[in-house]
Amino acid sequence: MSRKTVPKEKQKQRRGGRAERRAQRAEAAKPTPLPYIRRQISTYSLLDEESLTQIEANAETILQETGMEFRDDPEVLEILKAAGADVQGERVRFEPGMCRSIIQATSPSQFIQHARNPERSVTIGGNNTLFCPSFGPPFVHDLDRGRRYATLEDFENFTRLHHMLPAVHHSGGVVCEPVDIDVSLRHLHMTAAHLRLNDKPFMGAVTAPERSEDTVAMAKIVFGKSFVEENCCIYSVSNVNAPLVLDATMLGALKVYARHNQAVVVSPFILAGAMSPVTVAGTLAQLFAEVLAGLCLIQLIRPGAPGVFGTFASPISLQTGAPTFGTPEGMQIQFSAAALARRLGVPFHSVGALTASKVPDAQAAYESAMQLQAAVLAGVNFIIHATGCLEGLLTMGYEKTVMDADRCAALQAFAGGVDLSLEAQAMSAVREVGPGAHYLGCEHTQRNFETAFFRSTMADNKTYEQWQIDGAEWEHERANRIWKHMLADYEAPPLDAALGEELDDFMARRSREIQASEGT
Repeated sequence: MSRKTVPKEKQKQRRGGRAERRAQRAEAAKPTPLPYIRRQISTYSLLDEESLTQIEANAETILQETGMEFRDDPEVLEILKAAGADVQGERVRFEPGMCRSIIQATSPSQFIQHARNPERSVTIGGNNTLFCPSFGPPFVHDLDRGRRYATLEDFENFTRLHHMLPAVHHSGGVVCEPVDIDVSLRHLHMTAAHLRLNDKPFMGAVTAPERSEDTVAMAKIVFGKSFVEENCCIYSVSNVNAPLVLDATMLGALKVYARHNQAVVVSPFILAGAMSPVTVAGTLAQLFAEVLAGLCLIQLIRPGAPGVFGTFASPISLQTGAPTFGTPEGMQIQFSAAALARRLGVPFHSVGALTASKVPDAQAAYESAMQLQAAVLAGVNFIIHATGCLEGLLTMGYEKTVMDADRCAALQAFAGGVDLSLEAQAMSAVREVGPGAHYLGCEHTQRNFETAFFRSTMADNKTYEQWQIDGAEWEHERANRIWKHMLADYEAPPLDAALGEELDDFMARRSREIQASEGT
């Protein structure tokens, strides 16, 4: 029967059915949180066992001959001396194998970081990978206002976006510096934003030990005091000031979190060529020595507290002195450090979508994509700076955030491996179609077309003519529209009103105490 002869009532029923199916597809297409990645692909290694053993031996030599400086913290020096290290002033030297044996005796190979929403808790280490936003930029950028200093409003906006982005598994830490808030009070506002606006795991303040204590106290309000002491609810980073220095600020935060059984990443911050040797092998030996000393200290403070091997290592241009990203050497360091972490038996933390570009352009895309893909292939467990980075971490980009998150989603699909279920083997489709036909209309395709292939939220796959008709948007323009729609649609995750009031009371009291101590 032709369409013209179908009764009107039947036509209405068909149109209604199509509309209902479209509505169902639209509902199914709404972003839903993706669990952290449980890798179904192998890691990629660059160095063989002999080469890794040589790097490890060089690191032990550095710790024995040159040693590390632990500055302005007599307590740490006493802890290390009591454990058998050679302490001369602030310089500490370790006998070969000492740090490794202490780490491997008690440091967990993986651990759970609990989220306010238990469904969003993550397991860090093992065969798991998660994506986390960028950390620390004082500036933000969007197409409407350009580059400018970040505010608390920006911080809260990014926290909302990261709550909504399915392939971002962590709320992060200082996603941008809210410079309109006094430095001494920023950590209170940032921690409150993570706990209120996002129900994923978050990172704690590390810029002063009392700020770390405040973070722990705020977490205890939401999670419960005994729960925090017995479980990891906060993830933090203590950067080694390469070469071979841990200062009082980083040591103070490390001690606070370790004593409360919270995760600490020991992450040398290295611009290779300036803060480490100009070779990949030399940089690896130095950073491994720095990590060994820091992770050893965590276990001496509280055996069993989660410790993570971290790296931030980027070569500089020896012509200009500027950091460079997405480089062969940076990826070689990342791949090799990941292998060292696996041999040590601890989780590995490293960088993702880094770029030196100032705007979300082609340079930003290819530098970020290379480093992010390298992190996944290397087997990094916690990929920080996975979204938003511009200008070598000086700027957090609104458009860049949603563009990077789309690549995170693609890499999550890739890391899930190849489906070899009976349905995926598709033998029924081959039998149905046979030679010389096509698969578009076959039953197997119809059954699977909604989920068969990864669907980008950012890419435009239309013809040139249709793209022009639809407004000829470039990707960064499309991203501008998308993040604005996301913020307009944002709904805060539920938080018990009594806990919210307790957080408010704590922030008010601590703000008064901090301002009084500063005489303001």
